[in-house]
Amino acid sequence: DVQLQASGGGLVQAGGSLRLSCVASGLSFDDYAIGWFRQVSGKVREAVACIAKDGATYYDDSVKGRFTISSDHAKMTVPLQMNSLKPKDTAIYACAASSTGMIQYDFWGQGTLVTVSS
Repeated sequence: DVQLQASGGGLVQAGGSLRLSCVASGLSFDDYAIGWFRQVSGKVREAVACIAKDGATYYDDSVKGRFTISSDHAKMTVPLQMNSLKPKDTAIYACAASSTGMIQYDFWGQGTLVTVSS
């Protein structure tokens, strides 16, 4: 079975950094793109960063230059390095896997809470 597990959230002051990790099992990075999403209560979910199976990366404009997505195929992890955090980055972050070129996501992991204080 496919499992995705997000971790690394916490409380950080504005300007600080956090490193989230998505640990995957039961799938191959050759077949799936991995995306990081975030959601605030009462708001729509938004894509933050995605990495395609060929390694190409995509970022929402709101995080470009601050967040970095990568992948470690050997360890089956997709980290999201978040620098220069802002209070508006506060949200529940989750990772998901897509077999359709990031059009639809087949599998989702649990969310991890990121809180950025001013």
